[in-house]
Amino acid sequence: MTYKILTYDAIDRTEWGRLVRESETGTWFQSPEAYSFYESLPDLFKPFVVGVAVERVNELTNERKLRGVCVGYVTKEKNPIKQYFTRRAIILGGPVIADDATCEEVKFLMEAVRQRLQILDFRFKILNSPIYIETRNFNDYSRWRVAFEQCGGHPRRRPLLPFRWKDAPGFGYKKHLNFHIDCTDKEAMWERLSEVRRRQVKKAISNGVEIKSEGISEAEIREWYQILKDLYAKKVKTPLFPLEFFLSFYRKDIGKYLLVKYRGKVIGGMMIVVKELENERVSELGKGERGCVYEWYICGLDNEYREQYPSVMATWAAMEYANEHGLARFDVMGAGVPGVPYGVRDFKAEFGGELVELGRFLCVCKPWLYRLGTFVVKLMKRKKQIKPF
Repeated sequence: MTYKILTYDAIDRTEWGRLVRESETGTWFQSPEAYSFYESLPDLFKPFVVGVAVERVNELTNERKLRGVCVGYVTKEKNPIKQYFTRRAIILGGPVIADDATCEEVKFLMEAVRQRLQILDFRFKILNSPIYIETRNFNDYSRWRVAFEQCGGHPRRRPLLPFRWKDAPGFGYKKHLNFHIDCTDKEAMWERLSEVRRRQVKKAISNGVEIKSEGISEAEIREWYQILKDLYAKKVKTPLFPLEFFLSFYRKDIGKYLLVKYRGKVIGGMMIVVKELENERVSELGKGERGCVYEWYICGLDNEYREQYPSVMATWAAMEYANEHGLARFDVMGAGVPGVPYGVRDFKAEFGGELVELGRFLCVCKPWLYRLGTFVVKLMKRKKQIKPF
């Protein structure tokens, strides 16, 4: 057997789509549709997309089989100085890997990803080559953890003191929590809500709150985005894609917007994407493995509309959407670091999900800049209350 690295143009789309739907590590964020969506964005704010696949080739029969694909993007802040210190490659969901893939195949894939990111177009290398690469796992990669940790690097390069770094850093594991909510049975799903959340949902509905998922206009998306933008500016304090990103998501019908409305006004909502399984896969796995809804962005005017509970209603709407469309799970896409107080985790915990630790893999490509960037952003946080990257 030999392995071959495929770039985006060389990957068979049908085979790629099949791998995403059938693999336990498949998510929409690693699909051909996700890649195409990122590439379609205007150059002004277009993330850099990494599309690398590993194909196993049987030299005797010439049979070819796609074993893994990794899609990501380099993100950074607009300010030129911040750009230099905060550019990072994000692999949402983690790479999609064949369920029976070997550690050798996974290592081959992730080494190719790192190499691809380090040899970007020379004209843009300074500002686009990432300081670090991070996979934000939505599924279990524990069987391949050793492969991630042993990935390449620069074996002959050793940073000088005081910033020591081991020779071949690879992708080190970091603990990170998440909630998976079972949506297969609506009655059980309702019972698993905390008493407080059940009361809030009932009250919001009795107060006239509505969920809109069809016939949404661009004007309503703009209303929702303004709420999200204010939330990120005042509380989240991390970079947010511009409005055009969300409008493009809407125009291309990538996923769904679930908007919370009250008296004709958008007061919150959620942007979701869906992973569905092939019918054959569903029949093999049974009712409990029918796909997943992912919470990409959520916001709500909770202080202004205390009796309408917009964030609660947006979350419940996503759970209902999953149940009504035969999707087994709702993924809240992150619940913070274990042992570190996190209000968002406390909020999400009351929706009856299973707390899981799927972690993240971090590969530091430029140790000096990583340490220096972390230090600089911490200083900015103290002065301007900006959250570290």
